[in-house]
Amino acid sequence: MQALPPDITCAGDYEPHARAALGAEAWAFLSSHAGTGQTVRANRQAWDAIALLPRVLRGVRAIDTGSQLFGRPLPWPVLGAPMALQRLAHPDGEVALAVAASALGAGLVLGSQSSIRLETVASAFGPASGRGPLWFQLYLLPDRGATLDLVRRAEDAGCEALVLTVDASARAARPQRLPPGISAVHVPPQSEGATSLQELLARAPTWDDVAWLRAHTRLPLVLKGVLHPGDAREAQRQGVAGLIVSNHGGRVLDGAAATAAALPAIADAVAGTLPVLVDGGIQRGTDVLKALALGASAVLVGRPLLWGLASAGAAGVAHVLRLLRDELELAMAQCGAAALPAIRTELLALPQAGARSSGWL
Repeated sequence: MQALPPDITCAGDYEPHARAALGAEAWAFLSSHAGTGQTVRANRQAWDAIALLPRVLRGVRAIDTGSQLFGRPLPWPVLGAPMALQRLAHPDGEVALAVAASALGAGLVLGSQSSIRLETVASAFGPASGRGPLWFQLYLLPDRGATLDLVRRAEDAGCEALVLTVDASARAARPQRLPPGISAVHVPPQSEGATSLQELLARAPTWDDVAWLRAHTRLPLVLKGVLHPGDAREAQRQGVAGLIVSNHGGRVLDGAAATAAALPAIADAVAGTLPVLVDGGIQRGTDVLKALALGASAVLVGRPLLWGLASAGAAGVAHVLRLLRDELELAMAQCGAAALPAIRTELLALPQAGARSSGWL
């Protein structure tokens, strides 16, 4: 087991260690963002702009972080976000992240651009008891047959939901020279890139594709990349099982709304009829509490897990998750919330509407 860095007090402290551990090309890919990084900064600033209004003297004697998603227990409301090519961060890649997430009771959304086969990762994630769910993230491939092959493999491997990413169909290609032996193992070579905006737009999924995918899987279908309440309402009409409020970590559209800013309107649009999750800039247990108070059922954590992975393998990922869970439980205790249903908007002091620096709508 790799030794943990000695100076870590919160998840964000892993970032400089990861940068020192990675080569320049790996760091550039894993930390990349669109444009000037405005959306990356806005994501973090939006969580920071929300203040907590703790309740006192509530007689909290124990903390319960448990809930349910799609009828199965969720020990605490955190899942690892889908992230590509994790073997760029560490030789054990997605397997190390899966082992750590399972050990800490977190869920995991495995990306279709994984550098290790989904069956191997699912086996490493282990039995369902005591951990969060295993979901599989999907991009629609140009060949529907290839898409269905991935869907069937995910079903057979024990994945419990499909997560269709819908916000990245027209992103600019980022040429990446991968080290020998590392590739996106689920993506056919002919599907990796398009040569023009017209080709990208021709491949872009539509609501008809969402309906087709729902009809061809037995798994709940979750849409990832929703920022507009109108799209949330349409997803609800289409019978989608859940939503993830996401701007792709700022890697696709620079200037997109911060996810903390977009979350309340999405939650209001679906009015509790389906679970809403959120990612983007979440680094602290207090961020998790804020997201739950704004209407999220759970959160996805991305880059902090990668930085833990790059710094210390599975032990680093586990440490990041332990820090987040300890911070969440302490924040719940300080705010007088013994269980997740007690985390409500009354615990937040929200920034004034129009505060541009924090990305608020």
